[in-house]
Amino acid sequence: MSLRLYLVRHGETEWSLSGQYTGRTDIPLTAHGEDEARELGLRLRDIPFARVLTSPLNRAQQTCALAGLIPTVEIEPDLAEWDNGDDEGRTPADILTSRPNWNVFRDGSPNGETPAQISDRADRLIVRLRELDGNIALFSHSHFGRVLAARWIGLSVAQAEHFLLDTASLSMLCYEHDRIDQPAIALWNSAAHETFTPTPNRGDGETRPIKQQVIERWENEGGEIPPPTRRARST
Repeated sequence: MSLRLYLVRHGETEWSLSGQYTGRTDIPLTAHGEDEARELGLRLRDIPFARVLTSPLNRAQQTCALAGLIPTVEIEPDLAEWDNGDDEGRTPADILTSRPNWNVFRDGSPNGETPAQISDRADRLIVRLRELDGNIALFSHSHFGRVLAARWIGLSVAQAEHFLLDTASLSMLCYEHDRIDQPAIALWNSAAHETFTPTPNRGDGETRPIKQQVIERWENEGGEIPPPTRRARST
């Protein structure tokens, strides 16, 4: 089997709702967050997971449990959220009043993990994940999940700023053509309520994006993809 990492951000909490930075504060899910986790479980129930790994923080473990991925869950300390240090519980707008032009992915937070440290943690986890096989569920958090995805495809921590990740969202990290030297992202930030069918392997083991499957099915059934039309240039 090829490796597929199903990355899940935990469900809604009071601080994710208010926009406060939540690192190591062990805050529980809201009632809506619990509903999100259960809804997410409906999307995951038919996937045969070889391993289920979760952050040690309660909101991630709670999401995992409500999604129904127990009792085989394993605690993975490196899936914990970025340590925000002195910025814990603050909003970005509040932080920017005292540190204009600040960016957590570039600058980190006072007395918290630095971007270099969070990059090293993600890389350390990726080394271990690459030794696994099959479908692996990862229950984690917003900032660390974004860093993990960026580092998976060789981008810097600063570039993780562009990978938005909503509560109870599902993403999938994998390999193009099942080659370890071609890390890829097959799915990103898919909401809990969206319909999702795991991308099957073809006979050659290649994983195809959903869009590509639809196009191939259309062509196989006699459809024809029209060439793009050239728009007239405005004057």
